[in-house]
Amino acid sequence: MAYQEQQAEHRRIVVETPNARREEVHSEATRYPDRSSGISGAALAAIVIGVIALAAIIILFVMNQQQNAVNANTTAQQQPPQTVIEQPAQQPPIIVQQPAAPAAQPPVIINGQSAPATTGGATSSSSSAPDDSAIQTAVDKKLNNDPQLSALGVTATVINGKVTLIGMVHSQAEKSQVERAVKAVKGVKSVDNQISVSD
Repeated sequence: MAYQEQQAEHRRIVVETPNARREEVHSEATRYPDRSSGISGAALAAIVIGVIALAAIIILFVMNQQQNAVNANTTAQQQPPQTVIEQPAQQPPIIVQQPAAPAAQPPVIINGQSAPATTGGATSSSSSAPDDSAIQTAVDKKLNNDPQLSALGVTATVINGKVTLIGMVHSQAEKSQVERAVKAVKGVKSVDNQISVSD
């Protein structure tokens, strides 16, 4: 309900006529609508409802974001941890072939006599020559005890007294140094130097 403001205005007017002079008072009342509230009740109600609706939307949005964060944490906790198993790089096997030991011949007994003792060169020569495992041990010891040679990582394999060298070195001089060291080992018959020289 809008209140109206009323303003009264009083004026004195002097009227002169040829016969007389008289004074008249004029009154005017002016009504103005009430300007103090500025907003009607319906507009105020619409603004209040709009503010409440906006606040409700913001609260629902924040609650939805929190629920999404809780769901993400729950999902992450429910998943089992993944285990990664790394297989070590496989290196080609080193094959060392040992010659078969010569089979000892059984003694031959003829008419109750024992076989004659074998005094051949085969028995004495095989016992005097070192076997491959002893040569392998000596070569490995020679390569590992020298600080310069052990840093190169060269691998030696012995078969029938023949040593095969495998690996990679930085120079031709290092390759020759390894070969000379292995040739100096007792029992080495020959050296197959397959060492690569990196550029």
